[in-house]
Amino acid sequence: MELRHLRYALVLAEHEHFGRAAAALGIQQPPLSMQIKALETEVGVRLFERTGRGVHPTLAGQAFLKRAREALDQVTLAAREAADAERGTSGSLAIGFLGTALGAVMPEVFTVYRERFPYVRLQLREMPSIEQVDALLHGDLDAGFVCGPVPRSAREQLTTIPVARESLVAVVAADHEFAREPLLSAAALEGQPLVVPARRKETAAFEAAWAMCRAAGFEPQDVTEVSGLHTLLGFVACGLGVGVGPAGMRRFRHVGTTIVPIEATDARLDIHLAFRGRDKERVLRNFLAVVRGLTPV
Repeated sequence: MELRHLRYALVLAEHEHFGRAAAALGIQQPPLSMQIKALETEVGVRLFERTGRGVHPTLAGQAFLKRAREALDQVTLAAREAADAERGTSGSLAIGFLGTALGAVMPEVFTVYRERFPYVRLQLREMPSIEQVDALLHGDLDAGFVCGPVPRSAREQLTTIPVARESLVAVVAADHEFAREPLLSAAALEGQPLVVPARRKETAAFEAAWAMCRAAGFEPQDVTEVSGLHTLLGFVACGLGVGVGPAGMRRFRHVGTTIVPIEATDARLDIHLAFRGRDKERVLRNFLAVVRGLTPV
């Protein structure tokens, strides 16, 4: 049984006449009659009642035609989905990220990507950079927004493109004395209890804050590490210290806090998109094109 046999039967049922059905199909009437007869022989039942007034499906024919129509619809859908997959306009992408990227670059990227490719299913997973690298190497992620360079051992297998460079800012409670300052020196943070991203979760942000303090001539003493940037803002709002983190925290707008720039230092957070091409290459290429178009770093 071939797909054309199903199509012949459906057209015959629609026109209820061999001659009209043959004309609609662009074939001669005798071959159509032979094909329908062969189909009935293969199925093992009579599908059409031939009368002087036309051709009409039998009860068995009605049941067969219902499934035939569903089968052809599924084949059409399969062909459409295959074409979409080839163009990268359907499928799925698993993307890793960390809080620094969420504040810096992800809103613009995903707003544009969802507009252009609404039928691609996105699986977003928040995880530290080192865990993203491991997931990329094991094929559990298609791409990941990581902070800082990837480990040397992974550089041969992963490609990275720079997407953002973040400066450090101070976050203080609204009633803190620093809240009225337009700009802080890093040295002004000496002696202050600090709230910083946890070394294990946001390694690059933690190390950048630490390096900034050391460059200013002091070693932080009273330090609270928190698992995410939202938690950092919440701790600051509770009066538990001065937060130090990426400038992208401005997006989060936590009530009761004020963000104060820190005068230029060498401390910067470089955010990259890391990836390795696999069977979803076309979908991934489309995502990379959006990223590159929005991140001229």
